[in-house]
Order: sequence, then C-alpha cells, then structure tokens
Amino acid sequence: VQLVESGGGLVQAGGSLRLSCAASGSTSSITSMGWYRQAPGKQRELVASISSGGGSTNYADSVKGRFTISRDNAKNTMYLQMNSLKPEDTAVYYCKGNYWSVFYRLLEVWGQGTLVTVSS
Repeated sequence: VQLVESGGGLVQAGGSLRLSCAASGSTSSITSMGWYRQAPGKQRELVASISSGGGSTNYADSVKGRFTISRDNAKNTMYLQMNSLKPEDTAVYYCKGNYWSVFYRLLEVWGQGTLVTVSS
C-alpha cells in the first residue's frame, strides 16, 4: 500500500484548502485512516481520523468545527477539508493508513507529507 498527499500550499488566514490522500496497491486491505501534522520544532500530532467505512470520525480539539475528514473508497482517496485556517495550522500534513498484511498483521503506512502554510 502506498499513500500520496496533495493539495497543500500557501493560503491567507481565514482561507480554505482541501488535502487529498490517494492510496494505491492493496487498497482493499486498508482500514482506518487519519491525517497528522507536524509544525516546525513540534511533535507530530493527530488532526483527524476516520473509520474504514467513513461512518466514524474523530478530531483534535484545535480543529473541531473547522476541518472535515472524509473518504471515497471507490476512488481510494481520503480528504481533509480545512476552513477558517489559522497561522497555527501551518505544518506538514501527513496521511496515514492502517492495513492488513498478507499474514494478517495490522500495519501502518505514511504518505510523504504536504506543506500547508497559513499567512497572517
């Protein structure tokens, strides 16, 4: 399984961006997925997660009401709609997927990251 993010960029405070995470390979083995971010000098943190079918989502308190996670399993793609962006949202955003290996072990895979910069 491989994951590739896209959609990052520079946006002014109050603006919006939509990130995408495209999966390839054994996509049918992917279960839950999530978006994480890492700001300069800080640890990577969970932003939002979504269950395999998309029916269950969780958000960090800092993004509740502003970000929306979703996935389209037919397109093997997960999204993060980010509205009302703040300078403190500036970070490299990573997508992560959990998937079952051929030996029935639950593994994880990460994308390469996409940079989001919010100017004040």
